Amino acid sequence: MSPFLGEFIGTALLIIFGAGVCAGVNLKKSYAANSGWIVITMGWGLAVAVAVYAVGRYSGAHLNPALTVALAISGDFPWKDVPGYVLAQVLGAMVGAAVVYLHYWPHWKETDDPGVKLGVFATGPAVPNTAANLLSEIIGTFVLVLAILAIGANKFADGLNPFIVGFLIVAIGLSLGGTTGYAINPARDFGPRLAHFLLPIPGKGSSNWAYAWVPIVGPLLGGALGSLVYKAVFLGKPTGALWGVLAATAVVLAAAKMAKGKTTSAASRRSL
Repeated sequence: MSPFLGEFIGTALLIIFGAGVCAGVNLKKSYAANSGWIVITMGWGLAVAVAVYAVGRYSGAHLNPALTVALAISGDFPWKDVPGYVLAQVLGAMVGAAVVYLHYWPHWKETDDPGVKLGVFATGPAVPNTAANLLSEIIGTFVLVLAILAIGANKFADGLNPFIVGFLIVAIGLSLGGTTGYAINPARDFGPRLAHFLLPIPGKGSSNWAYAWVPIVGPLLGGALGSLVYKAVFLGKPTGALWGVLAATAVVLAAAKMAKGKTTSAASRRSL
């Protein structure tokens, strides 16, 4: 299997399980309806673990453009492979979202709230505030990438590493996910959001494109910071790129703050 096919399949699996648990918890007449945030965070954690187990040996199981770009910025992944990885991740996320749509076919008509339907596919802020929402995504992805690299430096029993990473996703969701639904992955949000836009979902409403840039830009900045800080602090190998990304992050946050724009909530208080 090629690395690019591995990223496609792995990201599709991630979304099938991840968006699937959101659908089960939030769509009406599902047996899992209203089972809550802990179920959603556990579902996403297990989704990551299963996807990494499935394709880790073929592609390294990035499954996330923020991680791919972060590793490239820190010099640990070739830039020439970044476009192919990112495209595979986005396409895989779209296919995974389409599978969830088909699996829950009759439940879309039974669910009235279009925000809940969008929340199955994409993230949105619990309290709309562009700068704060962006900062939440930066922090969440910074922790994700820094912790993945730190976990990778430890020795575990054979085959245990993906399971530990899955629990990292649960921890981020429980501790940091309540603000924006913790996309922490541009493909995870953009691919399913695009699928939501294209699919004939009854009464689906807006795909909230005004917010869509936040779970793309925030994770990319946070992931880059995570990898560069790990390299500087844990490995003692600081690079000038760290200061460049810090400056870019400060500029983007300042621009978001000055814009004073409020994003539209996507009823993501209970969905990722």
